[in-house]
Amino acid sequence: MALRAFFNSVISGTAPFRTYVLVGFSVMALTAVMLFAMGREPICECGEVWLWSGDIVSSNNSQHLLDPYSFTHVEHGFGFYVLLKFAAGGMPLPLRALFAIALESGWEVLENTDLVINKYREDTISLGYFGDSIVNSLSDILMNVIGFVLAARLRARSTVFIFLAIESFLLFWIRDNLILNIVMLIYPLSAIKAWQLGG
Repeated sequence: MALRAFFNSVISGTAPFRTYVLVGFSVMALTAVMLFAMGREPICECGEVWLWSGDIVSSNNSQHLLDPYSFTHVEHGFGFYVLLKFAAGGMPLPLRALFAIALESGWEVLENTDLVINKYREDTISLGYFGDSIVNSLSDILMNVIGFVLAARLRARSTVFIFLAIESFLLFWIRDNLILNIVMLIYPLSAIKAWQLGG
């Protein structure tokens, strides 16, 4: 009975804020366990955990807490906020945030399957990509939460402006961004790949 009351309070939006935080971290913990079971390394094989790794063509990319692609996970949060607002607008905001965490966690698991890793290596500029460390995946989920919270608090035009600013910044900095990443995964274009590689 107590468990049923707990779930009812979470679904109705009447649970304390700390409950949603606890459930969110539980989802992340489960994701970490799944990634470990898949053979993902907890931290970089170099044995260190850096706050920042800025070189996307090094073996440190996607192995530490933050890297240029962390910004694209903020954009994931924007996208999940919009998706869930239209698909489940009547759902309490904290519950939608949990769904955003679950969706991002699902992506992190999928992204680290051999199928997607090989797709990245074959069709994008991530030629040396061999999957994320678990620390990096958890950081990506938190960046998604930041994006979701920003989208929930800011006006729509401000969110669009930040999205476009991130996309433009990444395009000129690393010749990649969320839109190009999606394009190259779904329908890879040799001309784009050549440009990204500096050709």
